[in-house]
Amino acid sequence: MSFPPFTHQIAQLSAEHDRADFRSGSEPLDRYLWERANQDFKRYVATPFVLYDLESKRIAGYYTLAATGIQFEDLPETMRKKLPRYPIVPAILLGRLAVDERYQGQGIGSFLLVDALRRSLINEIVAAAVVVDAKDQTAQAFYKYHNFVSFAGQPLRLFLPMTLIARQFSSSGG
Repeated sequence: MSFPPFTHQIAQLSAEHDRADFRSGSEPLDRYLWERANQDFKRYVATPFVLYDLESKRIAGYYTLAATGIQFEDLPETMRKKLPRYPIVPAILLGRLAVDERYQGQGIGSFLLVDALRRSLINEIVAAAVVVDAKDQTAQAFYKYHNFVSFAGQPLRLFLPMTLIARQFSSSGG
């Protein structure tokens, strides 16, 4: 995977990041960044991370991470065999991921996803998987391309086991 073709920084969303001109082509994702992302962070609901273009002073993309849980019985049998039988298994929710239209088609979405998975893996609070709720079939295909698996009966809710994430980072040296 390549790095963005501009000088960048990935950081938690702050007042220094101008959100007003962010346009991803998805009104709900844009509105979230404009109106709710900062509030979610202040209320300890989700942590928004932005990919900031240092040259143009613009948010190129963002994602959010939050705590969640997976019903033990919703996991595939192969994964359940390796876990304690707690009713809820801890997980990390990749709640939103969006790329500004000016930066689309450059692999920024994959770059942000890899950063989110890396942060989830090195988090001091452990989790068994990263979960996403794909907004549509295009988003579902993006996550499946990156090895996420749909929950049975919930094709747009997908997960990636932390063991697989750890294996991917250990084999890539990152």
